[in-house]
Amino acid sequence: MNLGMLLDRNARYLGGKTALVFEEQRLTFAELDRHVNRAANALYAAGLRKEDKLATFLPNSLELYVLYWVAAKTGAVAVPLSTLLRGPGLASLLSDSESAALVASPELAETVEAVGSQLSVPTQRRFVTGEDRRSRWTSWRDAIAAAPDSPPPDAGVGPDDPYNIIYSSGTTGLPKGIVLTHRTRIAYGALFGAAWRMTPESVALHAGSIVFNGAFLTLMPAMFLGATFVLMKRFDPERFVELAARERVTHVFLVPSQIIALLRTPGFSAQTLASLEMVGSVGAPLHAEHKEALERRLPGRFYELYGLTEGFMTILDRDAPREKRHSVGVPPPLFEMRIVTAEGRDAGPGEVGEIVGRGPILMEGYYRRPEQTAEAVRGGWLYSGDLGSVDTDGYLYLADRKKDMIISGGINVFPRDIEEVVARHPAVREVAVFGIPNEKWGEAPLAAIVLHRAGSISAPELVAWINDRVPAAYQKVHDVVFFEDFPRSAAGKTLKREMREKYWAGTGIRI
Repeated sequence: MNLGMLLDRNARYLGGKTALVFEEQRLTFAELDRHVNRAANALYAAGLRKEDKLATFLPNSLELYVLYWVAAKTGAVAVPLSTLLRGPGLASLLSDSESAALVASPELAETVEAVGSQLSVPTQRRFVTGEDRRSRWTSWRDAIAAAPDSPPPDAGVGPDDPYNIIYSSGTTGLPKGIVLTHRTRIAYGALFGAAWRMTPESVALHAGSIVFNGAFLTLMPAMFLGATFVLMKRFDPERFVELAARERVTHVFLVPSQIIALLRTPGFSAQTLASLEMVGSVGAPLHAEHKEALERRLPGRFYELYGLTEGFMTILDRDAPREKRHSVGVPPPLFEMRIVTAEGRDAGPGEVGEIVGRGPILMEGYYRRPEQTAEAVRGGWLYSGDLGSVDTDGYLYLADRKKDMIISGGINVFPRDIEEVVARHPAVREVAVFGIPNEKWGEAPLAAIVLHRAGSISAPELVAWINDRVPAAYQKVHDVVFFEDFPRSAAGKTLKREMREKYWAGTGIRI
């Protein structure tokens, strides 16, 4: 049993059905299978074998999607790298993953070249897509054109073989390679397909980078069920609405910043997007203000997923009771959850502690990091590093990441509580609260703000508005700082760490 069997089956029994839509390209399952076979045979001819690491340095593209299924069929381990990586960061991940081959787009090949002697990938296994004149890179187009479209040699891939290494976004430290097996990704297909109520007739649209693990929440169910997957090259809210309406899209996952942008787009309505059955939020907490706005705009379609690539998740279902809408739901079938206090006991209802969970999608571990793996997974339970509480019905409510918690005058202050207040101001588009040094209290909350319209409110006015409304005196913000946009990871997560580090370094934040 392996992931490659899914494409083989769909090509045989659903060969004429549309599998992938990307830009102006439309591939049936049979056509996709031939593309994947050619790419697999090209890499096999270059010497790539089972469990060799196949790194990709590509934007959303047909090539990137195809290479995921090359890994599924051949047993090579896909290592998708963020196109935001540069210099030592890129070199360190290629080295850490022990990548044996690399496929990059022409503009990103320049970035790879800048790494120079630090690059560990053999010269003969560096492929560039598109037009490029470098003699040290092999043309991907030439390589696949010369390869047959018959199935590649059987590599004997089993369910417990590694399928891919997803590097964490680095929001709390250096990225770690999360190893996920064929069995885990197959479970993504079955479990999440059921959770989202997907069928073979579904059409899933992905608008973010597919190097982000959130893409697999619909990518795998689509292949598992033989549904259609629509991939955007890059997110644009007007283009999203147009594409979703044209393709009769039924399921989509978005990060909060994309949802906020769509809420400001006139065509994002139940009338225009009548086919939509699910709008899912993932990657970061979606504030209550935006949940409510989305529910008004597209009622009965909202899902929220809280989770870690390492292998634990909860789901707020579209049919959850209204009084639970500010939670992030409950564990799916076959998952278990605990809330563990600092003293190591299980917390009672309403008591904040670390979110701990286990289930059928648990990672194999962090690649080449046994100590960090042992710290994260203890006795089969994944310790998330996130803080939350459950109510008497078992619904999970997020507090914050342990590392984001502010300790002000000895009191634990959760930034999310303040953010929920700030997000309700009509001038505020996005907010991120974190702690900054304070001589009197040790730390004090600071609110970083992206406004809908620059200059619509002053910092002192907004500070006064916030501090009049937060429930407790220790939640009052010390100041606000305005940004045109927040620094983000490839997954769309706000990088509070970057903003906080500038303050801790004493440099302040420059707009």
